[in-house]
Amino acid sequence: MPLGFPKTATPAQMRTRLLIGANLSLLILFPIAWFAPLLRAGLLPLFKLKEISVISGINSLLEKDIFLAIIVILFALVAPMLKVLGTTALQLNRAPARLIPALQIMGKFAMADIFLIAMYIVVAKGVGVGRLEVGWGLYLFTACVLTSLVISLMLDKKS
Repeated sequence: MPLGFPKTATPAQMRTRLLIGANLSLLILFPIAWFAPLLRAGLLPLFKLKEISVISGINSLLEKDIFLAIIVILFALVAPMLKVLGTTALQLNRAPARLIPALQIMGKFAMADIFLIAMYIVVAKGVGVGRLEVGWGLYLFTACVLTSLVISLMLDKKS
């Protein structure tokens, strides 16, 4: 058997393996979500829509406001990955349980990204000057953040 798993596993062991697998999948899915189109925006209905991703947004911010770009990098890229890595370490008993509150705080900061994007959509649609369409990357990014949150809650429940 691979990884030394026994042939039969208890439901608790299966749940733990499923959570570890879901958490590790975030190491791949988060970077995909960062490059995926979150929004497609255009000034007027006649012009082609420009795709906006987390990475393209950070690139634009770096040109205009480096402080804000650093904040976005920390909360959209660094915090979610640290949370995934920390959660994995906890799941594999390689980190102390006192790390859980810090990981939950990081998860809340990652949810702030989703809130900000939603606010931009509401504001842009409210102005009515241009077009704004939600891209598949926004759904993927949201799913990654929510999956990470659920894993954290399950981890907290376990301890």
